[in-house]
Amino acid sequence: MREDGKIDYVEFPAGDLGPLKQFYSDAFGWAFTDYGPTYAAVNEGLDGGFDGDAASHSKAPLVILYAHDLEAMEDKVRAAGGQVIKPIYSFPGGRRFHFTDPSGNELAVWSEG
Repeated sequence: MREDGKIDYVEFPAGDLGPLKQFYSDAFGWAFTDYGPTYAAVNEGLDGGFDGDAASHSKAPLVILYAHDLEAMEDKVRAAGGQVIKPIYSFPGGRRFHFTDPSGNELAVWSEG
């Protein structure tokens, strides 16, 4: 069961998804679910995915937290001193926002629907 404020997903930056998917499949037996030409999700322990859209975020892995009420969680992040750097937006499977913590780490929070 998903819980508010818990790590729920890790998204890795990627270039060409073909060789990357082949590597993880060959090395670790991972299977993928494609969501368009630039995104492939994995469910191998902690859920995650590879984002081949270089413009979408930095080159560091993106830790994604979950929230049942995305707007309320965004308010909590702001109140705690986080800076929202990408306001709530929709994507296939849900909605999310990105923020930086006081040390400058970028994270995201997502919600279904």
